[in-house]
Amino acid sequence: MGILAPSADERLADLQITEDTLSVRLMDGRSISVPLEWYPRLAHASAEARAVWEIAGGGYGIHWPEINEDLSTEGLLRGAPAPRGAT
Repeated sequence: MGILAPSADERLADLQITEDTLSVRLMDGRSISVPLEWYPRLAHASAEARAVWEIAGGGYGIHWPEINEDLSTEGLLRGAPAPRGAT
């Protein structure tokens, strides 16, 4: 007899940004929190600019139009900070 595991759904459900943390909730219920300093463009942007984001890439990405920053849920799950020198 097999065990049915729920399928992973890595699409973005919600996002919250505090002074020092980026937290993402995925459609399958998982949450990811990473230090905001991993993403210098976000860390140095105003709270107002960080608040303006949109779901991109079919739900697998996040885009901040005022900051010109894009992140993927895949990268967040891998724990991948922005490359050094990305500002």
